[in-house]
Amino acid sequence: MVTRFAALLLGLAIVAGATELGAEPRFITLASTTSTENSGLLAHLLPRFLAATGIEVRVVAVGTGQALRIARNGDADVLLVHHRPSEEAFVAEGHGVARHEVMINDYVIGGPRADPAGIADNSSAVAAFAQIAAAQAPFVSRGDDSGTHKKELALWAAAGIDPASASGTWYREVGAGMGATLNIAAAMPAYLLSDRSTWVSFRNKGHLMLLVEGDPPLFNPYGVILVNPDRHPHVKAAEGQAFIDWMLSDEGQSAIASFRVDGQQLFFPRARHTDP
Repeated sequence: MVTRFAALLLGLAIVAGATELGAEPRFITLASTTSTENSGLLAHLLPRFLAATGIEVRVVAVGTGQALRIARNGDADVLLVHHRPSEEAFVAEGHGVARHEVMINDYVIGGPRADPAGIADNSSAVAAFAQIAAAQAPFVSRGDDSGTHKKELALWAAAGIDPASASGTWYREVGAGMGATLNIAAAMPAYLLSDRSTWVSFRNKGHLMLLVEGDPPLFNPYGVILVNPDRHPHVKAAEGQAFIDWMLSDEGQSAIASFRVDGQQLFFPRARHTDP
């Protein structure tokens, strides 16, 4: 009897141990952009967050527009994207709890080394776009409702140009991410708008070169938002807020600042920024 009882206890212990080992880890789903993923930033940040909190982050890296749609459907716990008007609308509509500005980088205009539109070193991104249109020089657009695409359309609008009227001629919409768009632009070659982080990280630029940078309209702030658990009760609010708090903390902000590609800092901490 004692032997059978001991064997029973041992069996229960093995089952309990297996259950504990097989327990679902704490995790959140982060809907973010291709720029944070493709640049290597998230691979730099997320192991540090896991070590600090024990919470795993599972990333869905898509364009900002698609990331917002995923979050609206309740298929993510946290958003990390880069189109402030869309982010503020997301919160105002009750889909998100609050927007926190976490970091900033910028966009650049790249194009053929021959520069047929003559935009090199132009101090105005809007003027550069106007020159590209006037020259009817090839331009490749992501055309995917991403933050980069939204910024590109804003620059065309500021230049008083409707590029859709030239779609399929000098203006090519590819409906793809930044890496694929860069590949197509390099093959043509053509002008394009890129976030700096993907531009620097991308190795297959061919005859493309950076032509315009540093104009304030090219600045690119990123916001982090907890998906509203009142709208979607399954959202992991505590874990998601822990991620946001860590990103805004001194540790998270220092980790963002320490990320480099080829010795170049690509993202700049923004949590202490107070301007509207």
